[in-house]
Amino acid sequence: MQYVYYSVAFLVAVVALLLVVNRPQYVQIDAPIPAAFQGTTFPHDSFEQLLHQWVSDDGKIDYEGWHASSASVATLNGYLAAVSSISPISAPERFAMRSDELAYWLYAYNAYVIKSVLDHWPVASVTDVKAPIEAVKGLGFFYRQRYEFGGKYMSLLYVENTIIRKGYQDARIHFVLSCASESCPIVRPDLPTGAALESFLATAATEFASDPGNITVDHQAREVILSRIFKWYRGDFENAVRLAGKAGKEGLIAYAQSIAPEPLASELADASDYEVVFNEYDWALNSAQ
Repeated sequence: MQYVYYSVAFLVAVVALLLVVNRPQYVQIDAPIPAAFQGTTFPHDSFEQLLHQWVSDDGKIDYEGWHASSASVATLNGYLAAVSSISPISAPERFAMRSDELAYWLYAYNAYVIKSVLDHWPVASVTDVKAPIEAVKGLGFFYRQRYEFGGKYMSLLYVENTIIRKGYQDARIHFVLSCASESCPIVRPDLPTGAALESFLATAATEFASDPGNITVDHQAREVILSRIFKWYRGDFENAVRLAGKAGKEGLIAYAQSIAPEPLASELADASDYEVVFNEYDWALNSAQ
């Protein structure tokens, strides 16, 4: 009994130390809110224009060029000043549709990821942005840093898991949220809102599935090789299959088949009893250089 007591006390002390040493790092946006946000909606035009300028056709970002452009950095900070002040929680009247809300969270998340990379430039990976005690890879980037959304500071981890995943329950968001890494979904310059978001998510899912680095069928080994994203968020993808009501179908292979184009979808249908294995995740920066 005494051993258990000391073990628990030790674990509590370790957790307390981690919380103290890795206390949140609040990132403030020192920029005025642009005039475009004086209306009754939340336009993403300024961020969209930046993405068209700095994102290549294959979804890579020219961080070096963006970082060197004071005008582009200022424009991003202006957009994020609006994000900091306005959100679907603080100003729900600005978001007419649920899809407008989701679009805000997706684009704001990606914008803060880009800002963090620019703030720490040059970096080779987001994992280079470390907490004092890096107990888990990515802790410094995705958890310790806190960003403001509509007057409330949140970590990127909280926004992804609590706001977006739990709040909207659409597995396709995993093909749009970009963590600035090679194995992440690509960054998409066009930022639709409202009803147009549906086709945006569908296209993102299909294009993610089309990349052999994300889904591959090895008939000789009887394996389906998937991106590690499918492992990390397995419950989201399997739940999507259940909600779709596809009788007799379940699991990751069934979900992969549902978003894959032909002939990959037919290959996956024939591989329903194959073993699922996962690729290693490449945390190298998704940089155009």
